[in-house]
Amino acid sequence: MATAIEFNNVSKQYRLGLVSTKTLSHDLQRWWAMNIMGKEDPYLKIGSENDRATKADSEYVWALKDIDFKVEQGDVIGIIGRNGAGKSTLLKLLSKVTGPTTGTIRARGRIGSLLEVGTGFHPEMTGRENIFLNGAILGMTKAEISRKLDEIVDFSGCERYIDTPVKRYSSGMTVRLGFAVAAFLEPEILVVDEVLAVGDAEFQKKAIGKMQNVSQGEGRTVLFVSHNMASIRQLCQNGILLKNGRIEYMGTATDTVATYLSGFGDTMCYHADITMEHREYSDTSREIELLSVSLSNNGDDYATDQPLDLYVRMFKHKKNIQSATLEVMFNNRMRERLGSYISGPIDLTGVDGEFTVHVRIENHNFAKGTYSICFQIGQKDIQLGLKDYDIVHNVLFFTVAYSHMQKKDSIVLWRNDWGSTVFQGTAEIVQAK
Repeated sequence: MATAIEFNNVSKQYRLGLVSTKTLSHDLQRWWAMNIMGKEDPYLKIGSENDRATKADSEYVWALKDIDFKVEQGDVIGIIGRNGAGKSTLLKLLSKVTGPTTGTIRARGRIGSLLEVGTGFHPEMTGRENIFLNGAILGMTKAEISRKLDEIVDFSGCERYIDTPVKRYSSGMTVRLGFAVAAFLEPEILVVDEVLAVGDAEFQKKAIGKMQNVSQGEGRTVLFVSHNMASIRQLCQNGILLKNGRIEYMGTATDTVATYLSGFGDTMCYHADITMEHREYSDTSREIELLSVSLSNNGDDYATDQPLDLYVRMFKHKKNIQSATLEVMFNNRMRERLGSYISGPIDLTGVDGEFTVHVRIENHNFAKGTYSICFQIGQKDIQLGLKDYDIVHNVLFFTVAYSHMQKKDSIVLWRNDWGSTVFQGTAEIVQAK
């Protein structure tokens, strides 16, 4: 099968703290070294690794370094990694939004890009006009766009507002229309950054189905960036894991996701002080801020019937908040949501500053396996509406290994295809011959 995309020793360097990477003095130094001295670009020898959690030791940073891979025509490739790992930079290089510092990129066919919500949309133009504008940017003729127009509008679900300026669209409507344009105007390569998270559940299902049809039914190539590991495993055949601007792992989507998740410390963690790393998928007001979370346990594995005692320490920054709702969310080791506990309104009228909430989950009924816990504090009120103060992800990890505490000496056999929850119930014969 033909190669659709090829990256050969591609690197991208940025200069920290400046809008432009070039100054007159740097240009003169480069020109002197390369044209008079016959040497290579001196600035390619410097630059720190793309690790956002550490202080820079150079004014240059390698957003991507020594990227080599090939994608066959018709493949769906999932690109995953933490925020700042270089995923969006890689897609921008492929889409020619920016150019590589070193190396070459080869792509066969037209590239349709959906890198950010409303990329390429003109806010003063209507949805219909933006469809034609985006189609022209992709190299489509007016006749081709007109032929697909009804399908695009129908898929986006924005028919009522199609002649309304895009500046009045919600972010969800904008991404619906943008994805519909990119998917239906038949580029040979479809590049999709983390945009599906903006859409609702119905649109995400439609979008994933469309990408599957694009790759399997029409033989087009898809590069898909997402933090939703379930979508990556469902949609993609293969995956690329980026870490600090380099390729850490390449393989099947399932193996790539497993490698990525193994780096999040699935070793048991019963206490965590909250950091920005735990909030990397969230941007909230933090009017009430999560400070630390603890799982009361002596370090042993849990039993199916053993209660979970959780202690959540928080800080109330705004005195006028009268109440809040705490949500405790449980994920399996693939970071798929299994269920949640949602408290009633917690009275905070007499609380000022730091406070701790104790939550007990009496009957979780989890089967044998490793689980992680996420926390969210906010408002869930019919009159006040929904508001998130703080959300942290996968901060605690625990293992369930036993069916009952009385059977602590023997691990209970439990197959993965039976699921992750042990449901309680009864079965009896009510009639027999």
